[in-house]
Amino acid sequence: MATLPVYFEQRVVGAIDVDKSGPGFKYDPDWIVLRGAFPISISMPLKSERIASDTFLPWAANLLPENEQLRTLGQILGMARSDVIGLLSAIGGDTAGALSIGQPGRTATVQWRPIANPEELEKLIEDLPNKPFLVGEEGVSMSLAGGQTKLAVAVDHAGRICIPMNGSSSTHILKPDTSRLCGSVQNEAFCLTLARRMKIPTSSITTGRAGKRTYLLARRYDRADVGGRWRRLHQEDYCQALGKPPTAKYESNQTGICGPTLKEMFELTRRYMLPNDIVRLLDLIIFNVLARNTDAHAKNYSIILRGNGASLAPMYDVMCGEVWENVTKKMVQQIGGATQADYLTGRHWQQFASECSLNPRQVLDRVAALAKSVIAEAGMAESEVAAMPAGGHAILYETRQAIERRARAVLGQLQEFGDSPVAEMIATIKRDGFA
Repeated sequence: MATLPVYFEQRVVGAIDVDKSGPGFKYDPDWIVLRGAFPISISMPLKSERIASDTFLPWAANLLPENEQLRTLGQILGMARSDVIGLLSAIGGDTAGALSIGQPGRTATVQWRPIANPEELEKLIEDLPNKPFLVGEEGVSMSLAGGQTKLAVAVDHAGRICIPMNGSSSTHILKPDTSRLCGSVQNEAFCLTLARRMKIPTSSITTGRAGKRTYLLARRYDRADVGGRWRRLHQEDYCQALGKPPTAKYESNQTGICGPTLKEMFELTRRYMLPNDIVRLLDLIIFNVLARNTDAHAKNYSIILRGNGASLAPMYDVMCGEVWENVTKKMVQQIGGATQADYLTGRHWQQFASECSLNPRQVLDRVAALAKSVIAEAGMAESEVAAMPAGGHAILYETRQAIERRARAVLGQLQEFGDSPVAEMIATIKRDGFA
């Protein structure tokens, strides 16, 4: 194939080519010397040499969806699921992060096509499983990672949901409800609202309704409105940063490639980011345990990349798996050797802290503080979600109850530390009526 250009908005970042070893990437010389230029990945710093396939291809594969969506895309486009570059050439116009593959990216809003009414949006949602990302529609080119059905959309100044066309940027991600996980919209809305109320940076979200369907609408943290122009911010997930393919997003898997561990994620954070990001990463991990988010794999943690450095991205993709019988209760990343949250004790948190070069006492104190915050904020978070346009759902109350139970259980598991600051905090929580 001829080289495939990669753009940041209208500027060429580099090009993908294919040799006998597979697809590789080379930065454009003008990009390397440009003030404010960013690398496409921590694993691929700015340099003039071609980046080989064994480094580039796993990173590129993480830009594509997974499972059924990827299979359906391949069937519609007449491409193998393993043809990463072919698929990206067809749907890579608007990806996670700042890059547009094969065509320049626009910043203006004139190419947004408004969805006329709720009936049209409902039909679009109904068609998504058979037509992921509206593939095949003229002027539409977008890709989002992950296995969940979703769509990149734009929301205009009038609040209308629009389809980005001809390289224009999306601003939000729309995630419809699913029959497999009843109440998923309210579940995820609750988790992210609770995290925000606990002062954990999250994607800004609301819910919506289109006919019989409901959806979560999350504002993209990798997009910014700058004077009416939608600028892209670059990001990558921890699988990409650590050079792992999407099939290895879980620490334990059957691919033969070990997935990222929490130790590796903290090492990378410590090497490339500021100390505050280490604390923020710890908060995300603790919250995922408290929220019973058993799908908190390495692709659900991301990094913002700028010309002057890297920082941790806000929290996203959080659901409480406890409320559904068909969802595993096993954590996808070990904490101090433990894989079951129900058996996670203070000793496990201490071991986790030592493995990740964290202060064990400070980790225990942070676990207790966030558990207390869950109990204090859960009621208001439930009320906020119930007041959103999609309304409440039976699963909303169940989600709140499950997460509050987990927070109380975690506090109980920390009591083994006697007269420590953690124990004093637990006593305060009981005195104040939170437990």
